[in-house]
Amino acid sequence: MNWIKNNSSSLLITGIVVLVVAAAVSLIVAQLQPTTVLHLGNGVFDARIAQTPASREKGLSGVADLGPQQALILAFPSDGVWKIWMKNMKIPIDIVWLDKDKKVVFSEKNISADNSTIFAPDSPARYVVELSVGTIESQRIQTGNTAIFYIKQEEVR
Repeated sequence: MNWIKNNSSSLLITGIVVLVVAAAVSLIVAQLQPTTVLHLGNGVFDARIAQTPASREKGLSGVADLGPQQALILAFPSDGVWKIWMKNMKIPIDIVWLDKDKKVVFSEKNISADNSTIFAPDSPARYVVELSVGTIESQRIQTGNTAIFYIKQEEVR
């Protein structure tokens, strides 16, 4: 009987340790994601950069909150008609597509988290910016605006 109690306690402790380590690794990986300051329209945003296929695919899926001065820039290695969907999204967002010169070429506003539409720009883009819902309107972001931010293009895969 003592063996069962000791073994159960060991399993419980091991499970807790595994969860704590997994949470710590997740936080460290999030901190390692590159960041930049993004100026777009009338807004200034703290932006994380998704520059790998895996980080771009994940995007903001699973994120429960995105502050009004936060953004995610999906940086691509080349121009393309990069499509965005709301897979596993928990929050509504605005989306802005920028060309290689960082000019706004297309945008979509107020996209609900449960929207199953695939969104794509009318013309090729190099960057996609995901913003808190209502930001396009509140920060007066328009087609033709130029964004200002720094990304090491040689690190984009």
